[in-house]
Amino acid sequence: MAKSKATASSTKDKAEPASPAAGGDGVLSELQRKHAEQEFAEELAELARCDDRPRPPNWKLSPWAVRTYLLGGKLPHGYEITPKYVGNARLIEISVATLATDRALLLSGLPGTAKSWVSEHLAAAICGDSTMLVQGTAGTDETALRYGWNYARLLAEGPSLGALVPSPMMRAMQTGKLARVEELTRISSDVQDTLITILSERTMPIPELDTEVQARRGFNVIATANNRDKGVNELSSALMRRFNIVVLPTPETLEQEVEIVERRVAQLGRTLALPAEKPALEEIRRVVTIFRELREGVTLDGKTKVKSPSGTLSTAEAISVVNNGLAMAGYYGDGTLRAGDLAAGITGAIVKDPIQDRVVWLEYLQTVVKDREGWKDLYRACREVV
Repeated sequence: MAKSKATASSTKDKAEPASPAAGGDGVLSELQRKHAEQEFAEELAELARCDDRPRPPNWKLSPWAVRTYLLGGKLPHGYEITPKYVGNARLIEISVATLATDRALLLSGLPGTAKSWVSEHLAAAICGDSTMLVQGTAGTDETALRYGWNYARLLAEGPSLGALVPSPMMRAMQTGKLARVEELTRISSDVQDTLITILSERTMPIPELDTEVQARRGFNVIATANNRDKGVNELSSALMRRFNIVVLPTPETLEQEVEIVERRVAQLGRTLALPAEKPALEEIRRVVTIFRELREGVTLDGKTKVKSPSGTLSTAEAISVVNNGLAMAGYYGDGTLRAGDLAAGITGAIVKDPIQDRVVWLEYLQTVVKDREGWKDLYRACREVV
């Protein structure tokens, strides 16, 4: 295939996407959910200011600074970086090191183990842009990973660079940034294999124009996947070999999971401006305890075995339950989070199957919650809505 100058010109012809932070602080303050590079712009700037370590090509920060951004810590001049991921630091180090090589990164694990969260923050720290995103679904086709066409221009002009619509993957290759593919295993197998050429040859052929787009230095791919949801398509061995796989586990301890939930609830509460008080740590602990015991099939003291429901009862679901409780307390209560505000959310998260899960939940309420000291209010509230 002839390699024309179109590869270089296509990068020039396509305007550099506007900065995600464009529009000023006034616009940002009105956003429902900011990108990581917007939400933590100050931390990223402080890290860049004191970061004098070697950086891979086109990286905004060194691997040391990326690790500090993800895991938190105090900078030499005293500035405090908040942790974005609470867990095994070695997993983050492996992930960052992988992205500095020619291998792509696959973050795997159960639903709700912060795969997408880590993916977004890695992209924000490394290239300052987490928006090169392909969302994997059963309907995702090759154009989402390669390119599409502006059909009005295609009919008027025929195949041309002007009629070509680059995908986030192509734009990441052209600009030397990270592309993110969420829920890779939800994409059909034949579409998944579109990535093989991109990851092995670092090029994207455009046969209609007899040219190609070659990746600039700094380009790489972060994908996420889990094998618990329905509609999973296994990755081919050829594709698996091109990824370094990092499995993100569920939080190891109750205290670690409570800390994650408390931190995320506080962040989301500020964003959503819920008219409720900061939730009592004890209420968060009760939600997390219920989820962990049902997830693991045994009470925390190891004395009582319990049945597990069909859902995953992840940390992300615990965060959602507490946030929903805060909304109930703020809009329909006195602003203080109580058992009655949490009961419906807990029940909804557990009872996915209206028959089998309901039996599991009622049995857990009767054998564990009812007799647990200080939990009578939660027992009564949950029995009312189950």
